[in-house]
Amino acid sequence: MLPLVVILTLLFSALAMIASVLVSPRFASRVVASCWGRLLARLTPLGVTVKGREHAQRERSYVVVCNHQSAVDILVVYGWLKLDLKWVIKQELRKVPWLGIACEKVGHIFIERNNPGLARQTIREALDRLGDGVGILYFPEGTRSPDGKLLAFKKGPFRTAIEQQLPVLPVTLIGTRDILPPKSLNPFPGRTEMVIHPAIVTEGMSLADTEDVLNRARKQISSAQPQQLQ
Repeated sequence: MLPLVVILTLLFSALAMIASVLVSPRFASRVVASCWGRLLARLTPLGVTVKGREHAQRERSYVVVCNHQSAVDILVVYGWLKLDLKWVIKQELRKVPWLGIACEKVGHIFIERNNPGLARQTIREALDRLGDGVGILYFPEGTRSPDGKLLAFKKGPFRTAIEQQLPVLPVTLIGTRDILPPKSLNPFPGRTEMVIHPAIVTEGMSLADTEDVLNRARKQISSAQPQQLQ
């Protein structure tokens, strides 16, 4: 399975680069990346149920925050959220052969993490350049949860949302850890669920509200998790 995943990922990376040049980066994200996520999910095979789709409006920009349980999370988000999603990536990855240029062509945002002021400016300029309908994707736990329980959230995504006056879109992913458990490369067939919560509006807020927005997003994400993981 793993060799096939690698081959298909390289193939779709090439298609995304070509599509971003010949059509647009938005087409590469919304169509090519979505097809990649859905194809790999189907090969598992993996079923996905989506709740709250009406809360993700394709013409709006969001800071999307998801809980993180498995590498499968990325397939589900790209395949079924149906937004033009961009990652905030550390500048060093731009130098990685193939990966760096692929990420650059589809519009992912490279930042200098040791220079917060420059990072904020880079994100702001990228959003201005990319226009409406772009989602910046974060896993605010910073790493995959080892037991599925929600970890503490980092403040960075919520600062970004307030600074850019973008709504925060909380998303709960359920069951992905059972598909690909920690330290395993062998996926199991099964079903997962993605719950899209109502967006948290940050317009008019200041950085003093960061903790409040973080807690509201974490509460929403936690509310849809199974009881034993809350």
